Amino acid sequence: MLILGIETSCDETAAALVEDGKKVLSHTMFSQIATHRKTGGVVPEVAAREHAVKIIPVIDKTFQQAGKKLTDIDAIAVTYGPGLIGSLLVGTTFANTLATVLKKPLIPVNHIEGHIYANWLENIPQFPIVVLTVSGGHNELILWKGHGSYRVLGSTLDDAAGEAFDKVARLLGLPYPGGPAIQRVAARGNPEKFPLPRPYLQPWNPEKNEHNFDFSFSGLKTAVLYLLRKKKHWTAQKKADIAASFQESVCEVLSDKLLYAAKKYRAEEIHLAGGVSANARLRQMTEEKLQKIKNLHAVRLHAPQNLVLCTDNAIMIAIAGYYKYKAFKKGRFKYQRPLIPNPNLRVRNWVRR
Repeated sequence: MLILGIETSCDETAAALVEDGKKVLSHTMFSQIATHRKTGGVVPEVAAREHAVKIIPVIDKTFQQAGKKLTDIDAIAVTYGPGLIGSLLVGTTFANTLATVLKKPLIPVNHIEGHIYANWLENIPQFPIVVLTVSGGHNELILWKGHGSYRVLGSTLDDAAGEAFDKVARLLGLPYPGGPAIQRVAARGNPEKFPLPRPYLQPWNPEKNEHNFDFSFSGLKTAVLYLLRKKKHWTAQKKADIAASFQESVCEVLSDKLLYAAKKYRAEEIHLAGGVSANARLRQMTEEKLQKIKNLHAVRLHAPQNLVLCTDNAIMIAIAGYYKYKAFKKGRFKYQRPLIPNPNLRVRNWVRR
C-alpha cells in the first residue's frame, strides 16, 4: 500500500512516499528557515507564498526519487490542521485536486497525530503508550491505547515549550529557530548559575500522587526577561549560563510530567515527539530519570533517532495516513471531499476517550 504524504502546516513544504507505513521510498522537504530567520520568526503570508511556489517541485522530486508515477499511489494523506491557514490551504488544495483527478482516497491527518506516529518508522511500539508531543505551538501529554484511541492527559495553557525556546533565544540575541540555538549555547553554560523557576502548576506533589499534566511556559519566559533586565550588558558566558538554566527548567518539567503520567497509567512505553524532542538534554534527562523511578525500570523510551522525524515532515503524515486508511476500509472513520483545512483543529476533534 503506497501512501503519498503532504505536509504544509507551517514553514516546511514536504512530501513523502511511504509503503505499508514502514518503508520510505522517498522524502523531499523545502525549509523556509533562511527566509524567516530575517524576521526572527514565521510570517504567515510569506510562508503561504513559499508553499505555493514549492509544492509542485517538491511533489515532482519525491516521485522522481522513488521512480514512481502518480498513478502508483493508493491514497493521499495530507495535514489539514492545526497550523497556519494560508499554509494549510496550499497543501489541502493540492491534495484535493490530485485526489479528484486520480480518483484516489484522500485522508485528513491531524498534524499532532502525525507527530505521534513518527516513532513507528523505527520501532514496533507496544500499547499502552504515553506520548509527549512538544513543539513550537503544541504540548500534549497523551495516553495512547491503540490506533484511533487516545486520551489527552494535559496540554499547553499558553506558551508551548518550542515557542518559549524561540522567544528566550530572541531575548538572548540568538538566531531563529531558538531550540537548536539555545542547545548549542547551553552546552557551555552552568545551569545552576541562575536558578529559574520550574512551572509544574498546581497540584504537583508526586509523593502524594497529586499531578497536573498541563503545561505553561509563559511565566518562565518572563522570568528570563526580568533577569536580563537587571543588567544592560551580559557577557557571552553569562548568556550561556542563562540559556543552560532555561533549558534545564523546561526539560525537567517536561520529563517529570511524562514519567509520572507513565507511572500513573502503567504505560508499556513512553514516546517523545515533535521538534523539541530533538533536544539532547531532554532525551538524556528523561532516560536518566526513567532508570531511577520505582516501577518504571522496564518501560521503554522511544524518540526518533533520525532528527528529521522530530521536525515537521511528510513521512509521519504518510505513516499516520496508512493506519487511518486501514481504518477507513473497515468503516471506522468517515471523511468528506473537498477537504477543508482547520487551522484551529483541536485535539478533541480526533480523540476518542
